[in-house]
Amino acid sequence: MKIITKILSNSKIKRFCLLILLLILYIFISAISYTNAVCSDISQNVFRLHIIANSDSEQDQNLKYIVRDKVLSYISKISKGASTKEEVVKIVQSNLNEIQSIAIKTIQENGFNYSVTVEVGNFSFPIKKYGDITLPPGYYDALRIKIGDAAGHNWWCVMFPPLCFVDVTSGIVPDESKEVMKSNLSDEEYSLISEQSADVKVKFKIVEVLQNFTISGIFM
Repeated sequence: MKIITKILSNSKIKRFCLLILLLILYIFISAISYTNAVCSDISQNVFRLHIIANSDSEQDQNLKYIVRDKVLSYISKISKGASTKEEVVKIVQSNLNEIQSIAIKTIQENGFNYSVTVEVGNFSFPIKKYGDITLPPGYYDALRIKIGDAAGHNWWCVMFPPLCFVDVTSGIVPDESKEVMKSNLSDEEYSLISEQSADVKVKFKIVEVLQNFTISGIFM
C-alpha cells in the first residue's frame, strides 16, 4: 500500500497516467462521434414503417399484423418502380388517406372499431437487425400508423430500401434490396451496417444510450 501511495505521489507518474486517461477518452469520443455521424447519414437514406397496436392483448397484437400485411401490400403496389427514398416518401404522402382507409377497413372486417392515425414524420428508432443488415439507432423518416389507443407493442420495418418482408418471412435480406441499399449509401456506411462484429454492435448500442440521455435532457 505504501509503495502504491509513493508511486501515485510521483508527479511524473501522475502526469503520465493523466495523459493515458485523456488519450483513452479522446479515442472513445472520436469513435463514438464517427459512429454517430455515420448513423445520421444512414438514417437520411432510409424510410421506415412503424405500426403501434391498440394494446398488448393477443387480439390487438394479431390485428396489428393483419393491418401491417394489408398496408404493405398496398404500398408495395403503388411504390413499385420507385428508386429513391424521396420518391417513396412522396408516394406515401400522396396516399395517406387511402392507407388510413385500408387500415380502418381491415380493422372493421376483423370485428373491431378502432380509430387509426396515419402520419409521415421523423421518429426515434432503436437498433434493429434485418437478416444480415443491422440498422443503427437514430431518427428516421417513417410512416407511423397508430391503432386505437396505440398503447401496445409496436412493429417496424424498412420500406426503402425494401426490407419490410424480411421480418415476416425467411429473415434473409434479398440481394436486390442489398443492391438498393448499397447504391444509396457510401461504401463505408454499407460496410458498417452489414458487418456483424460485436464491436459494431457495441458502438451502435453506445450511440443509442447517448441519444437516450440527450432525449431525457441529461446532456441538454
